[in-house]
Amino acid sequence: MIRHIIVVQTLRLPVSMHWIFNTRQFSSSTVWSSWFGIARSLWCPNNLTRRFYRRMERAVVRCVPWESKLTISFTLDGSQKHMLRDQTEELGKALGRISNSIIKGLGKARKSKKNKTEQTEVVEPVVRLYYNGDFVAEDALNADAWQDGAVLHVGDNKYKVERNPPSFTITELPGSVLAGFPVCPKLAIEFGELKHCIFKWYRESAPNSGSEGREECWDEAGGERVFTPSNSDIGLKLKLKCIPGDGAKCGVAKELVTAAVEAGPGTCTFDNRHMYTSKVTDDSTIRVVSYNILADVYAQTDFSKTVLYPYCAPYALGLDYRQNLIKKELSGYNADIVCLQEVDKGVFNDSLSPALDAFDMSGVFRIKEKQHEGLATFFRRSKFKWLSQHDITLRDALMSDPLHSELLDKISANPTLKEKVVQRSTTLQVSVLQSLNDPSKKLCVANTHLYWHPKGGNIRLIQMAIALRHLSRVTSEEHPGVPLLFAGDFNSTPSSGLFQLLSQGSVPENQGDWASGGPEELCPLALTCPFQLSSACGEPAYTNYVGGFYGCLDYVLVEPRALQVEQAIPMPSHQEVTTHQALPSVAHPSDHIALVCDLRWN
Repeated sequence: MIRHIIVVQTLRLPVSMHWIFNTRQFSSSTVWSSWFGIARSLWCPNNLTRRFYRRMERAVVRCVPWESKLTISFTLDGSQKHMLRDQTEELGKALGRISNSIIKGLGKARKSKKNKTEQTEVVEPVVRLYYNGDFVAEDALNADAWQDGAVLHVGDNKYKVERNPPSFTITELPGSVLAGFPVCPKLAIEFGELKHCIFKWYRESAPNSGSEGREECWDEAGGERVFTPSNSDIGLKLKLKCIPGDGAKCGVAKELVTAAVEAGPGTCTFDNRHMYTSKVTDDSTIRVVSYNILADVYAQTDFSKTVLYPYCAPYALGLDYRQNLIKKELSGYNADIVCLQEVDKGVFNDSLSPALDAFDMSGVFRIKEKQHEGLATFFRRSKFKWLSQHDITLRDALMSDPLHSELLDKISANPTLKEKVVQRSTTLQVSVLQSLNDPSKKLCVANTHLYWHPKGGNIRLIQMAIALRHLSRVTSEEHPGVPLLFAGDFNSTPSSGLFQLLSQGSVPENQGDWASGGPEELCPLALTCPFQLSSACGEPAYTNYVGGFYGCLDYVLVEPRALQVEQAIPMPSHQEVTTHQALPSVAHPSDHIALVCDLRWN
């Protein structure tokens, strides 16, 4: 009994239920048992959905000012009633509709049991609404009549009205569940907050026993939003019972069941790296991740399966499988800022955002215009506040922003080159963040994925020139003095003209990459970088390793005037990368390797 008292206090159970104590007909023992019933129902969602407590069920009313309709939902004789009514309709019409629907239901039920030729008398149930013990006038408008705490009488049944209680609008579990990998539900809540929700995980007591529908077939396994099954769970299904809350009251529970847990791949390429990132950094340090996660739109092509990655098992290229690995890898880095490239729109909305949200991270997404993939930047909510967004599509900025008019004039002298530049839908994602611990500290976080072609060095130089000029304006005019953190897949090796521009500050007209597209695209330019940048992770032997190529293409660039590198997390060993020949593999979800580093404010 004492345990249930603690539960009630911890969950801050509805103080709005003062009517229990104010109703004189209840004895003190009844009051005690009522509170016990509420606490019990919260831990037993099946009871919660059936009864508010022992004596009264719930009628859920959803009514928001910006919609013309309201909904009324309740359960009668095991049947769920769900009605959609105008907010401006008189209450009497809504109550009459409830009565008529019940009469029809009773009539159908009795006809199914008796000879159809027999006459069946159906008694019309009395349907009324009360508030504070008084009868609510039937000429009252629905929007005003259905108040929180009102009581709906339907014959002998009574329902406590809950107006706009916390409710889940989305509840989904991933299609694939692997032992050793976190299971992160996709959830969206209305009139509540996820941090106030209650989560209970269960595992089957034996394979397929959960299909029998009996509660005793499920064993409690966890009480957090995210659950990681173990090898002992292989072959068993998992069940999640989640109750929406707003800090004061709870809504109707949802119940979800996964597919059977499958065996994981064993050791992954990132497991050893997680030993360096097991804890979240302190307020003086920022952990940054940059990672091209390989878009599913590219991984599933016949070319990828037969030419690019023929060594990778087909199931390991599947989106559900790779997402398991990606979510485990990213969550294990405990990063403060994550810059991702090749992010499918569906992956961002359905997988990454729900998963990283559970780990205290919020994200923004920028899609390419011609592709179904783009860029995503996530930041830790407990350390940063998102201030502003300054994204651009590079070709659009070149063609329309006066900032780039001089560069456009020079490129226009070569129509072949200009056409190739404007064909690209390359984007630059720019977010300005502010430290919550020290609001004087701000950071401009840039994320991009440049043109991929091996002979496109000249295109990438032009793209970078556009990006740098845009970033210079953001950090000098819109957010003066804010330091730059520039991450992404630049598709350029350390010997390239682009890396020379970023690390040394300039490239001359005769830099070799200007001729990379052949004589017809030649348009030599002298470019300068307005920032002093250094590569936080150095120049690894490779960040991309596929069957026919390996090289360093990804970078995290910082301004040393503001940020110093505290540590660069070691890359996987060559043996780990090549265990399954190349990347991606059953133990690694992408053809790129994540860059991870810790930066300290000066």
